[in-house]
Order: sequence, then C-alpha cells, then structure tokens
Amino acid sequence: MALRVDTIILRCGVLSCPDLGTRACLGGGLSFKRDLGRLGKWDCCCAVLGQKAITPVDDEKPLNHGGATEPRSGGAQPTKHTGFHRDLNSLPRPLTATDLSSSRGDGSKVRVAYQGVPGSYSEDAALKAYPNCETVPCDEYEAAFKAVELWLVDKAVLPIENSVGGSIHRNYDLLLRHRLHIVGEVQLDVNHCLLGLPGVRKEDLKRVLSHPQALDQCKKTLSELGLVRISAEDAAGAAQIVASEHVRDTGAVASARAAAIYGLNILQEGIQDDADNVTRFIILAREPVIPGTDRPYKTSIVFSLEEGPGVLFKALAVFALRGINLTKIESRPQRKRPLRIVDDSNKGSAKYFDYLFYIDFEASMADPRAQCALGHLQEFARFLRVLGSYPMDSHT
Repeated sequence: MALRVDTIILRCGVLSCPDLGTRACLGGGLSFKRDLGRLGKWDCCCAVLGQKAITPVDDEKPLNHGGATEPRSGGAQPTKHTGFHRDLNSLPRPLTATDLSSSRGDGSKVRVAYQGVPGSYSEDAALKAYPNCETVPCDEYEAAFKAVELWLVDKAVLPIENSVGGSIHRNYDLLLRHRLHIVGEVQLDVNHCLLGLPGVRKEDLKRVLSHPQALDQCKKTLSELGLVRISAEDAAGAAQIVASEHVRDTGAVASARAAAIYGLNILQEGIQDDADNVTRFIILAREPVIPGTDRPYKTSIVFSLEEGPGVLFKALAVFALRGINLTKIESRPQRKRPLRIVDDSNKGSAKYFDYLFYIDFEASMADPRAQCALGHLQEFARFLRVLGSYPMDSHT
C-alpha cells in the first residue's frame, strides 16, 4: 500500500528523488460541506512518498463536541482603530460551536474567525493578515475550526505559540482532529496595557482583571502597583467587564485597541516583564495554498514513530542530511492510545507514553529536498500528515 499524505498536488505520475529512487503518485480526496446544505467534493492528487502502509492515529478522528479552552496568547495592537462603542450590546456576539445557522455574509469581504471578543489580540492578528476583512468572534478555539469547515467563514487565525508562555497545546490537538490546512502565519509583538475608566489614575486601582497568562507576563509591574490579580476568560473580555461594570477601583490588562473599543483610558503601556514577547498565529483554510520557491516557505507536519532505539534521532536526521532547518518541534501524547508496551511477551513489562511529533521546517513542498526528506521519514513513521506548506512571516 502507498502512504497517504494530506498535502497539495506536487506533480502527477511519478515522483523522483535522487536519494530515494522512484515513487508512484496516487490520487486522494478531501470532502467538506458547501453552503451548509450541499455536500461537495474537492479532489486533489497527493504526492506519495513511500511504499509502506501507514495507520492513522486515533487522535486524527474529528470531535463532535467542543473541548475545554486552554490559555490563549497575546499579540500586539495595530496602529489604527475605529473608536470605542458606547453601546457594548452592539458588539458582535461570539460564535459558538453549535451556532450553525449563522449567515455566511454577503461575500464582499474575507470573513476571518478568531477566538475571543472584539479587541482581542487574536482579532489584531486577523486584521494584520487581512486588513480589510470582516472578523468573526468565536467563544472557543474549536468553534473557529468548525466555522471554517462549515463555510461560515473563509479563514481562521489562531495562536499556536508565545515566546514567553510557550505552545498552545489545545490548538495542536485540534489541528490533528480537523481537516483544515495551514495557509500562513502571523507574528505579533505583545504590548500589554493597563486600562481604567476615564478619570481613574493608576493610584486609584486596587485590583486588575485579565487572562491568567497576561497577568503572569505583567507580574513585576502589577506587584509594584500592589494590585490584586483576578483571572478573566481573556484580556479583551476583561476590558469589556471593566467598561460595563463601571467599577473605578478595577483595571484591566489588554491591548490599546481594546481600550479604544470599550472607551477605557490607557494608564500605562508596555507593562509586560519581557520586552521581546512575540505570539505566533497560524492561518487556517479549507484548501491548501500551492507552494512555490519564489520566497521563503515553511512546512508543518505531524507524525508518530515506530518502536526502536534512536528512532527519533533518525527521523530528525532526514532533514539535517538535506540541509533543511527545523524551526519548531512539539511532542504531544496520543490521547486515545497514550501508553506503549516495551515488551508485551513478559508480564509486568514497562510502558511509556506514545507520542505524536509536530515539526515545522524551512522548505517548500515544491522543493525536492522536502519531498525526499518526507519520503525518507516515512521509513520510520507509523503515521505522517502534512498540515500545510505556506509562506513564512518575516515579522515586520
């Protein structure tokens, strides 16, 4: 049997690699709903990188319900805003995972889903990626995934890692359980601001609301001010609470754009402990982009490995041997099948976690080096999936 890899078409017929010989190319398919009623089908050929059968992992199966929300990361505010809303009830209501009867819009703008409420850092990232887009708030990460799958929106922009807080594991798990493609990335500098009601000074505050991660990233400044830290669902949501409750001794840590939206004053900017604090977001779509070689590209994959000594070293060596730089490696236990038995022939044999490995590397899938590297990786992999091959963000 041939390996099925979820990626875009490279070329049909035969795939030749100088160090791997010749591989046959096999057609694949991807199905999705169109206009919430008609079931359409998008057919694509997939480059087959080996002759060995690969068994899909249990985690790959889609979920039928929303999962728990994990901490969300911050980002930086854009320089332009449209002013604050005097009537907070006029702001868009976050889309939920079961909100499947929503209108898709008139199609005049790109519709981009994000997690949170208006003014969140994720919305800032969406506006950086698509300045003229119509942003659609979602109450949790999985709702944003489903909104793209069900044609409610065109794209989703979700945080994947922060330079201080680390990886957003929930979104790594959801990448495997949904059949969306990474088509781009956005990197934003974090600029946490201390916000308060008009006329309030820093000295008047006794407590501050924000997401736990934002509060932790501003621990030094908030401790110096002697403020009691109170957790909220997200940073922009904290600003919304302060504005709606009109409690003068309570502030919020959020973006400058959130201050403009909710009519709050910025009491102090840049209160984060680490000046070099960056959040990376990924852009998700139903269809992959066609990779090229005209600019720097990044490719994201997920795989699991066979049993054996040094197998992870061998897997990573396939990239080093071809001069391909790895920019990210993340391991996640297989949730449905977490334990692997070392020797099942003996009673009481040792067990350890069985992992999935997520890797980003600097190469386009149009590059023969990347094609050959994945063909070589397939020799050690039980499962392999390409999550996307997309242009890199230069972080300007």
